[in-house]
Amino acid sequence: MTHRSRIGVVCIDCRTEDLGEARAFWSGLLGVEGETDPDGKYVAFEGLAGPRVLLQAVDHAPRVHLDIETDDQEAECARLTALGATEVARVKRWIVMEAPTGHRFCLVRPQGDDFPGEAAAFD
Repeated sequence: MTHRSRIGVVCIDCRTEDLGEARAFWSGLLGVEGETDPDGKYVAFEGLAGPRVLLQAVDHAPRVHLDIETDDQEAECARLTALGATEVARVKRWIVMEAPTGHRFCLVRPQGDDFPGEAAAFD
């Protein structure tokens, strides 16, 4: 069965409990005001060309990771594992993966109304 996937979100992981300062900086850099979620754990930047940008409060070292949107997380996990990726964890509704290069990324359900858009198809 065919499934689709694409880069959906660039996540900027910020080691902080208060994203206020990070929101101010990234809003200025991107030229778009970020919207904070009710829990204060995420700030979303809408209206940008390309993948969405999201700030995320985390307790690990700051880094950037990709969220890969897919309409079949299990099939995409199997496909990427065959390419050399490693499944790290399952958290809530996403699968944390690590590329052979050591870069982390998450497999998530479609996040935007435009999915599948230009998503690649895989068997």
